[in-house]
Amino acid sequence: MRLTGTVSSGLGRAHIFMAQPHYQEQFKMLLGGTAWPGTLNLTIQGQDLVNYIALRKKSGIDTLDASDEHRSAASEIDVSMHEAFRIRGFLRDGVSFGGATAFSARLESGDSTIDCALLIPDLTRHTDVVEVIACAFLREKLSLEDNDIVQVVVN
Repeated sequence: MRLTGTVSSGLGRAHIFMAQPHYQEQFKMLLGGTAWPGTLNLTIQGQDLVNYIALRKKSGIDTLDASDEHRSAASEIDVSMHEAFRIRGFLRDGVSFGGATAFSARLESGDSTIDCALLIPDLTRHTDVVEVIACAFLREKLSLEDNDIVQVVVN
């Protein structure tokens, strides 16, 4: 599955979660190394959004925030070949850190390709934004700026 998205700025809060040792241990198993403490946000639309909703459904994420048309179209998409990796949440000092589902992927920008993972948090405000994690700071590594177009290919 290939998702094309537009690089967009997030809320700037991902580093709080991404830096947690409990998550990093799990990301190492998925990415083969420590994840950069942040995410690359990609805004998607059209068929890419429908495909993403299908992955969200596989993750067990409520898709009621999607339109009836998008939810219906997403139910027609076979995502069984994409392995979902469960990222377990945890409690620390009385604070709950939620779980997530990740899909191994690669990010393509121009002639560059980087191994990454598409991360779908159990709790998110995003409906049309894909969050991508990698061992590298993707904006810097690929010289990405807001409104650049990139592709994520889910393995």
